[in-house]
This record gives sequence, structure tokens and C-alpha cells, in this order.
Amino acid sequence: GWMKTDYEQSGMTYDRPGLRIERLTESIDVVEGLFADGPFDYDGQHYKISGYDGLPKPVQKRPPLLLGGGGKRMLTLAAQRADIVGVTANLRSGEVGPDAIADSMGAAYDQKLEWVKAAAGDRFDDIEISSLTMAFMVTDDQAGSLAMVGEMFGQEPDIVAQSPAVLVGSIDEICETLQARRERWGFSYPVFQAETLADLDNMAQVVAKLAGT
Repeated sequence: GWMKTDYEQSGMTYDRPGLRIERLTESIDVVEGLFADGPFDYDGQHYKISGYDGLPKPVQKRPPLLLGGGGKRMLTLAAQRADIVGVTANLRSGEVGPDAIADSMGAAYDQKLEWVKAAAGDRFDDIEISSLTMAFMVTDDQAGSLAMVGEMFGQEPDIVAQSPAVLVGSIDEICETLQARRERWGFSYPVFQAETLADLDNMAQVVAKLAGT
């Protein structure tokens, strides 16, 4: 986890990012051990397991694993171990502040995808690339809405328009934007944050249009 408030409200220590990634790396080993055919042992720095058999077993031999991140170390781990790599802003500060906003602009994603490609190597073509949309708005005034979001983010509207974290426009414009982002970055697994039931209805229209239904 990355959000400081989650740790504070849970009464947990908010360790440095490197330590949290180390634990996550071991936890992937543990989860894969739980999916194995029988009992397994594990002797890591953070987890020690002896003869444990995870039940019930999944229907799939190995359910798809999704890992997301925004920094080089986390994206490298995701590229090496995950089936779905979620690419987002670097959230090392523990909050969505100025640093995270600046790192969610389009140019930053070019570098992020290079990290993923380099770490994935030959398995890159088998990985699905996901993106997180934090600002989703269906509107007939795309330019005006981008200007409003840009003011909130402290960025020029044309820069905000290139951010995978922002998706603004009519249903047709949003579909065109998603297709353009797939061409540029390979995103085929967009994730939306919905604020209202109307957002869900609008998302359904986007999905239906892209699916040709």
C-alpha cells in the first residue's frame, strides 16, 4: 500500500517504500505457493512458512496477477512478475500531491513504459498494460472542462489532455482518446474511478461503443 492515511487509520507503521516493496515481492512468492498443488515452505526475510497448503485451490492453475506502480523499482517488479501491469503516477510521498500530479502527465508515461519493456524482456508481448483514470468527465465542452481540470492540477489544458489520469470529453471523444493511448502506450485495461451512478452509466456507454455493441 502507498497511502499514508491507510496506515495511520489502521494503526500500522508506514515503512519506507523500499521495505514495503521487499515485503510485496515476498508476498508474491507466498501467493504463488498457495496456488501450488500441495503444501509449500518459504523462508524469507518477512515471511516464514512451513508445510502450508492453501485451500481451496483456484480453478485456474495460476490466476492472473495484477501489480501497479509508478516508480522504476515497482514497475520493474511488476514487469517481471505480473500478468497485468498497472502504470500510474509515482506515489512515493504517500498522497496525491503536486509531485504525483506532475508525474501523471503524458511525457512521464513514455519513460514508465520504457522501464516496463526493459524489465519484461521477451515476456512483454504477453503482458496486459493497465492505466488508472482519476478524473473522468463526460461533457460536450471538452476544451472548457480540460481548462478546469488543468487549473485544479496546475497544468496547461493541452498537457492535461495527454495525461492517462484524465479522461474528458463526449463519449465519442473519450473513445478516440482511449484508442490513441492504446496506440501510444499499449493501454488495453483502463481503470476508472467513478464518483456517481451517472459516471457508471457513462462508462458503460464507452465500453459498449468500443466493443461495437
